[in-house]
Amino acid sequence: MEPGLRLLIQLVLEFAPVIVDLIQKRKEESLTTTNYLLPTVVNEAVRFGKNMMAENDSYDSSFEQTKLLQQQLAVYQRETQLKVANQERETALKLPEVYKIFDSWPLRLYPSQILESHTNQGRTPIKVFLAPPEIKFDQFEHKTDGISEIELMLAEGLRKLFNQHYSLHNPIRPTEFLAGAWDSKRFHSESSIKALYGILKTEPILILESENDGDYLNFRIAYWGLKQDKYYYKTIARLSYKEILQESAKSRALEWKKIRDELLALGENLEEINLLGRDNVFNLAILEKSEKWQAQGIDVSKLSLQYQVNHQDFEKLCQVLITCHFLVAAWVADIYHLVHYDVPPLLPKLLPSLLKDAFDLQSVQAIATGYKQVYQALEEERRYWVPELALQLAQSLSHLPDRSWAQEQIDYSISTWLELRQALSQEFANPLEAMQSAVRIEDEEYFQNLKEYFTTVSDRQNILAVEKLLDAIATLKYKLTLENANLRYTLTGHAGKVTSVAVSPDGEILVSGCADKTINLWNLRTGKLIRTLTENLGEVSSLAISPDGNFLAIGSCEHPRSNVKVLHLKTGKVLHTLLGHQKPVNVVAISPDGTILASGSNKIKIWNLDKGDRICTLWHSSAVHAVAISLDGTILASGSSDNKIRLWNPRTGDPLSTLNGHDGEVNSIAMSPDAQLLFSGSADTTIRVWHLATGKLLHTLTGHSQTVKSLAVTPDGQTLISGSADKTIKIWRLSTGELLQTLTGHSETVNSLALSPDGKLLASGSTDRTIKIWQI
Repeated sequence: MEPGLRLLIQLVLEFAPVIVDLIQKRKEESLTTTNYLLPTVVNEAVRFGKNMMAENDSYDSSFEQTKLLQQQLAVYQRETQLKVANQERETALKLPEVYKIFDSWPLRLYPSQILESHTNQGRTPIKVFLAPPEIKFDQFEHKTDGISEIELMLAEGLRKLFNQHYSLHNPIRPTEFLAGAWDSKRFHSESSIKALYGILKTEPILILESENDGDYLNFRIAYWGLKQDKYYYKTIARLSYKEILQESAKSRALEWKKIRDELLALGENLEEINLLGRDNVFNLAILEKSEKWQAQGIDVSKLSLQYQVNHQDFEKLCQVLITCHFLVAAWVADIYHLVHYDVPPLLPKLLPSLLKDAFDLQSVQAIATGYKQVYQALEEERRYWVPELALQLAQSLSHLPDRSWAQEQIDYSISTWLELRQALSQEFANPLEAMQSAVRIEDEEYFQNLKEYFTTVSDRQNILAVEKLLDAIATLKYKLTLENANLRYTLTGHAGKVTSVAVSPDGEILVSGCADKTINLWNLRTGKLIRTLTENLGEVSSLAISPDGNFLAIGSCEHPRSNVKVLHLKTGKVLHTLLGHQKPVNVVAISPDGTILASGSNKIKIWNLDKGDRICTLWHSSAVHAVAISLDGTILASGSSDNKIRLWNPRTGDPLSTLNGHDGEVNSIAMSPDAQLLFSGSADTTIRVWHLATGKLLHTLTGHSQTVKSLAVTPDGQTLISGSADKTIKIWRLSTGELLQTLTGHSETVNSLALSPDGKLLASGSTDRTIKIWQI
């Protein structure tokens, strides 16, 4: 096996478990840190995401947000490490023992020169130092002039490779190779490494050290990454440089033999030919003797066979050492940039050209296993990024001769993608076909990379399957373009489903209530968050704002603490807490004249808004989901889970009439501005339009495929807007019942709608934890 490959395999076997331990330790530290808030927030989000996986109603949004938060945590950890490193860097040179450390300082550079911070697009480069061997070539019988300056040849060869693949200015894998910095005539071993770490622990550093030991080179590496509390230093291989030189001499002799035989065949004189052969003649004679003796059963390894070496052999040795050093440095640099910056490995792509035909099954297995161990450690802390991580590794391993390791990662990537999105693959012959049911626009980059992989391995069948997925994404993007013609912006900030939205009478403030027990106040025109209210609210089910904009009524569905609170909208101060409901409060509504407040659970209670005292109770036999009050305050309409709509006098509590017609529970109620029409939305997926005074059914609007959760009427009374559990918002022309437009920006149930006073802006709150503002 080629020395460079043997060295790389040994490094992988030794070093990969070390990196895995470092990743695990980093994860444990991030989970136990009390100084930083973000890791706690992310862990809570991960927990929430796992809970939501069991609830299809909220799964998509929780998946995307948890995935995003995991990425934010990784970025946060890097930023924290850099901040700490910068602080330590500033104090490193002020240590009182710094001058004593210089007694063992192995570099020609001062610490201040090394500690100068170099960043490339926010990434701290890993610094690579070369501690080259001092080989004494005078022990060989055939001496050469000037060949002992192996350090110069080694540095030049490595410089070329680093500049080509891992340069300091590389925006992806910045690596600073500092050739000539090591004072190789003075220092090697532990004391020098310890002295370096004492001053340079803030800098990610790799030291490639090879030391002469007779006919052998002891190859060691020292490494520490960002914010690493101890360094790694170990001998990873022992190379016989004498064997490399003599193998080169033997190869030259065999090449010479071919040329000699060709010249003899042309009739040239043997003595004259041998004069041209020089040391090749001597080496060929030894080689032929050794082969003859070996054929007679003699163990030639016990003989001291001295081949004559020349500059070609020393150049071969240097090339082998260059390859050895670069393979090790590239693998460590890959791992450093992977662990700290999520950059996929480059080395597997370079290996075929660096090692030519030296690969075998054992070497591929060892290299692939090393990368896999590191990726698996990263996957533990970034579960939602497993498909991307596994695909990255597959792309890197696809350049190796044995493709089975890359295919294993592709299978793992796809199966995890399906698992995380709860897409069943058993019914399909090809797992890629199962992805059709769960594909989203956000997956475009993943599928582009998947197509690139299948193109690399010439898998035509799967290329076509991925192209179908990309076509599906193109269709989704086209639909989104149509939606965005109406969508102004999306508000995020809630950690649970948004249950209710309301707009202030001046059109300036949007209020959103959430199952996460918070209320957010937003600037409706800009989308800027003004304030978050968390005053012991419970799970918010419904909101209503008084016509003068002073009062905010909040209904809580968190039984047994179900209650209604009345707050001052501008200050958030609690004015009244209204008790009396024995069941969850599902809805609150304020009369257009601003005098009364209605709250519905299994009963409807009518309150004096100013004073907070109860006026009367309207008796329902089942849960009330929706309430609306007429402009003059004389009629209250309520919809309930018994499929009925009831009309009441809210001042006296007297029932007026009951409207029947829905085949499912009534979830939403609205009235036209002139109080002539009543609108009801139901679990039967229909919207019914009633004449309020007579109770006559005028129209039935169909088009939603699931429960109609919310209704809103434009101020001119010409247009009705409906939000549904089918994730859509529909806009209807009331005069004809015609469906004008469908808005499909939400990924989950649309729970609540609210219009601005001028009817130009629509706010929608959804189970997907977002609020969208639409231009109507």
